[in-house]
Amino acid sequence: MATETTGKRLDRIEEKLDKLTDAMVAIARTEEKMVALQDDHENMRNRLNKHSEKLDEIERIVLDNHKTVCFIHKLFWVALVAATGVIATNLWM
Repeated sequence: MATETTGKRLDRIEEKLDKLTDAMVAIARTEEKMVALQDDHENMRNRLNKHSEKLDEIERIVLDNHKTVCFIHKLFWVALVAATGVIATNLWM
């Protein structure tokens, strides 16, 4: 009887050890997934930073272009008014 009880106890201990082993494997897999997710997160952060830098550069270029277009727009109106003045002066003289 004692051997039978000891055998049952050993079987239960073995089952518990198997469950602990399975749990440890699951924890290890979870940790690996977490590390992979952290790496992906870091990569995404780096990509977003690069995109932000590119957007800043594009914004600077757009502002420069806006200034140029405004200058050309004003120059066009000055030339148009000057041409209109010349034409009006020639018609009345």
